Amino acid sequence: MPLHSRLHPLGTPIRLSASPWAIGDLKGRVGTIQEDRILQLCQENPDGISDTAIQKELPQCDAQLRVTTINKLLSTGKIDLMKSGSKLIYKAKGVDVSSNLKLGDTQEKLVYQIIKEAGNKGIWIRDIRYKCNLLLTQVNKILKNLESRKLIKAVKSVAASKKKVYMLYDLEPDRSVTGGAWYSDQDFESEFVEVLNQQCLKYLEQKATISRDSKSDPIAQRNGSFAPLEDVWKYISELGISKVQLSKEDIETILDTLIYDGKVERSIVAGAGRSGDGQNKLYRSINPLVPPTGLMRMPCGACPVFDQCYEGGAVSPTNCVYMKDWLSM
Repeated sequence: MPLHSRLHPLGTPIRLSASPWAIGDLKGRVGTIQEDRILQLCQENPDGISDTAIQKELPQCDAQLRVTTINKLLSTGKIDLMKSGSKLIYKAKGVDVSSNLKLGDTQEKLVYQIIKEAGNKGIWIRDIRYKCNLLLTQVNKILKNLESRKLIKAVKSVAASKKKVYMLYDLEPDRSVTGGAWYSDQDFESEFVEVLNQQCLKYLEQKATISRDSKSDPIAQRNGSFAPLEDVWKYISELGISKVQLSKEDIETILDTLIYDGKVERSIVAGAGRSGDGQNKLYRSINPLVPPTGLMRMPCGACPVFDQCYEGGAVSPTNCVYMKDWLSM
């Protein structure tokens, strides 16, 4: 059946019939357009998109062409078919997976994707085995290969001395893995923390002394003894006592320990706030009105099973690990 007609210069209409390859070329261009559009929809929905949603977005695309296009995208590794609840969804693949790994190595791609999804908290080898359902020897071989190509790295976790987690090579490990500024080679830097405690308290005590010497009224003296978190952080940073860069959150952790020790109090003032959360945290040194008694300083003073503790029982002073630690201090 003729597709269209054109007018001859003399006015006689000439009927042109489409050749089979012209029709095939037209279908190929339509398929490419649909392929680009479906891939774009997957990229715009990082959590995945269902076939029903694709159908709504492309009402002009018939079912056969849609299925053919999706199968082509799956076979070329541009999208993934995944299960979310009871329905199937399509997700666009990251560029790094297809560019860094061989397309034919399915097991490597699977392990790499599992490690990538773990983010900067990493994933233990046992969990990798559970998710990929491969033998330990296979997983070890793949991990060594990925490490040698600098695609992933193994990081020791402070949660367990012999436990290593795997993450992408260019990621900075989460504080829960490394322990943050308070750990060095998985060892807790108790002396470093103690020095920071002393210096933060010293700064707040100096602030309180200056405020008292101002000879102003008591309320003004009290308000003047407070220092915002940012000022304490700047003071510690300028001292240069830390080899690592301390964040405001690190200093806030130190100040929290001083609060628990009863040496510092915190006041939260509503307002713009320097942290951008609508609150401004202020700190000042305090002197406890009543010093803690000796009983409260020993483990028995805060023991929840004090009434059940007796010699010869399940809980006794002889086998109390807390009492032994306290006596050895």
